[in-house]
Order: sequence, then structure tokens, then C-alpha cells
Amino acid sequence: MAGSVKSILVLARRDHGEGMRVAAGLTIFGHRVRLVFMNGPVADTEANAELAELLELSDIAPESTSPEMAGALPVLDAASLAAAIAASDHVVNV
Repeated sequence: MAGSVKSILVLARRDHGEGMRVAAGLTIFGHRVRLVFMNGPVADTEANAELAELLELSDIAPESTSPEMAGALPVLDAASLAAAIAASDHVVNV
């Protein structure tokens, strides 16, 4: 349905920075967006710090599947990730 609010899960698997850009961009349309970083911790770079600020402005609280991110972000186990996927209208892999 055009114009309806969707629940979108962005899985940042290959490119964490691109995942942040995509997630923030999807909020422009009013969708509920959830971002999960996968396959390791997010690199501590200036570019990623700037994108993290964009996430804050977009009201996106990222999560991770990487145990190394514990303490910095909520870490999802396999069951929680599966539940997030099942609860989403759309899943975007980046």
C-alpha cells in the first residue's frame, strides 16, 4: 500500500557505513527503521562517526550481532535476530 508506514530492518552485513546511510535515508519516508550491524564490529573511523550522528538525528538506535560490540550497542542473539526479521515488513541487506 502506497503511503503506509512500513517496518524495515536493515542488515549491515558487508558495508556498515552504507547500512547507516540506507537506514537513515529510509526514515525520510516515515518508515520505522531498525539497523543491525553484522559480521564484526563497526570500524572506528571519522566517516562512521559522522554517520552515527546521522543515525541519532534519524532516531535510529543501532544494534549488532557481534559480541565485540557489547557495551556499545545492544547485541542480538540468533533468536532475537530471527524475531526481528519475522516482525519486519521488509528486510534490506547491505
